[in-house]
Amino acid sequence: MLELDTSYYRDNELITGIDEAGRGPLAGPLVVAAVTVKTGFTIPGLDDSKKLTDKKRRELFKIIKENVIASHIMVISEAEIDEINILAATMKGMANAWHGLSTKGKILVDGNRLPEDLKQADAEAIVKGDGKVSAIAAASILAKVTRDDIMINLDKEFPEYGFARNKGYGTAEHLKAINTHGITDCHRKTYGPVAQMKLDIF
Repeated sequence: MLELDTSYYRDNELITGIDEAGRGPLAGPLVVAAVTVKTGFTIPGLDDSKKLTDKKRRELFKIIKENVIASHIMVISEAEIDEINILAATMKGMANAWHGLSTKGKILVDGNRLPEDLKQADAEAIVKGDGKVSAIAAASILAKVTRDDIMINLDKEFPEYGFARNKGYGTAEHLKAINTHGITDCHRKTYGPVAQMKLDIF
């Protein structure tokens, strides 16, 4: 997975990787993480967060936090996602995560779009970058674990929705719970399956 890293790290002393977690779920926030790492940064087992077990992600989360130059995590609420849409929320989260770093390097973003702020800062978007560039993979793990913990806490408040298991995604269990219990203030009201249900909000 470090194939791309070789060229970027050769020309840049520091790399800033940015990734998000939670664009698709019906409930819960969007989380965006940014990390800055030194040339040659690598951790055994580091990969796209989606390819790792929860246990492995949590092990790597601690190691990443201890070994990166800087990190910053942004949480974009469900209300803001509904207000400005998920694409705008993602772009805002990426820009703010980058702004929040104490140290910055060459910017590599997962995906195919860049926020306007980053277009002015020598950034590059890399499709499936979380499986190609170690700095983006590290950011993906910070974002994923942070969001999972938020959903686990929401599960304690709304146990009937199974958020600890489905993390807010539209599983059969989650959709059935919405039909039975209605929607909560942590649901994204503009998302199709939620928007189509004319139910009272708790």
